[in-house]
Amino acid sequence: MGRKSFHGGVHPIEHKELTRNAAFETYLPRGEMVYPLGQHIGRPASPVVSKGDHVAAGQLIAEASAFVSANIVSSCSGTVKAVERRRTVAGVYAESVVIENDGLYETVPGLGTKVDHRHLSQEEILAKIKDAGIIGMGGAGFPTHVKLMPKDPSAIRYIIANGAECEPYITCDDQLMRDCAGEILTGMEVVLSLFPGAEGVVIIEQNKPEAIAAMKKAAEGRNIRIMAVRTKYPQGGERSCISLVTGASYGITQLPADVGCIVDNIGTIYAIYKAVCETTPLMERGVTITGEAVKRPCNLITRIGVNCGELLEAAGGYKDGVQAVKILAGGPMMGIAFDNLNVPLQKNNNALTFLARDEVEEAERKQTACIRCGRCVRVCPQGLTPQLMSDAFAKKDFDRYENKLHGLECISCGSCTFICPAKRPLTQEFKVAKAEIMAAKRAAKEKEAAKA
Repeated sequence: MGRKSFHGGVHPIEHKELTRNAAFETYLPRGEMVYPLGQHIGRPASPVVSKGDHVAAGQLIAEASAFVSANIVSSCSGTVKAVERRRTVAGVYAESVVIENDGLYETVPGLGTKVDHRHLSQEEILAKIKDAGIIGMGGAGFPTHVKLMPKDPSAIRYIIANGAECEPYITCDDQLMRDCAGEILTGMEVVLSLFPGAEGVVIIEQNKPEAIAAMKKAAEGRNIRIMAVRTKYPQGGERSCISLVTGASYGITQLPADVGCIVDNIGTIYAIYKAVCETTPLMERGVTITGEAVKRPCNLITRIGVNCGELLEAAGGYKDGVQAVKILAGGPMMGIAFDNLNVPLQKNNNALTFLARDEVEEAERKQTACIRCGRCVRVCPQGLTPQLMSDAFAKKDFDRYENKLHGLECISCGSCTFICPAKRPLTQEFKVAKAEIMAAKRAAKEKEAAKA
């Protein structure tokens, strides 16, 4: 069953040696905490607190405002300082709840209460996951309770826990699997209880032998399969995971549930365990602070909403005589570059990477015309044609880009840009194309709504 590898992919230098053996340290923030209301796919949450309110850690501060939305809870105790627009790692300003952290970390009553999930109904489990504000922790940020409510639950054959962590530099999922294998697999059992006909599979790249060993040991006696897979980027893509487990490809217009699969990041599964079995909403996460510019690269367990500048300080700041030429939320392949550390860590931010060398800028100086070599086509894990997509983008032929070349199916993995000998900024072009297409769709929808 399954495949040894997926179509396409590349082998970037891993750089994981910086934090591969850096055990988790707990870091409790000192400064103010900021919670953007839109740190998930879907409609932003609606604030339920006001300036001057006292809050405790674990308290709801913003509730889901639509079916595809997610709750937000405070990760500290303190006083609501403001509900106002604050800058995020994406470089935009978003409505946010700002809390003056009192440093006491007082919690709401009942937080941490142990619960046997086997005594809960499916409705109670889903309610706990929704109340906890859990979203995809691997980067996408899709509300988890929505993903766990497919149209036909009986058609789900596989629950796939994505522990590939294929992005260079990042090791926080690796550490989580080493330290919390039992809890993660109990979280898998919680999800499997929602889909009695499904099999549980955990995907881990072979460059994480300690995590594989820990997960296999914890899986003894459980109906969950640990699948060690070839190390290749982007192994952690949803389509790649499904191809590996099922051995089948599926149409680019289909969703995972359409082919009987649900894929969740290891961090998400762990958050499900904490919410359902320990009555603890999503308040903290593992994060890797890394890069050649950092004095002490490390893995931290810290609170969501912490200022990113504080996290750099926790890692010792910059090396003597070194400044970061590029800062990324995430890693070098799919991360978002930003230049102001006065922004909060969000639920789906798994790393801060501080680079002493900007290879993208160096590549831009070497850029030439496309030589039609086809390498970008061969490495695309989605089976797309980046060369033709780039041509359509240059001509602003977005109809062809979307409907003939299926450009919106691009997952922005960066494989095409990485492999391109002409150093073309393909991934950057595709991000702009998607943004322009989606903006046009929203404008058209608003125009139609105005006519009604």
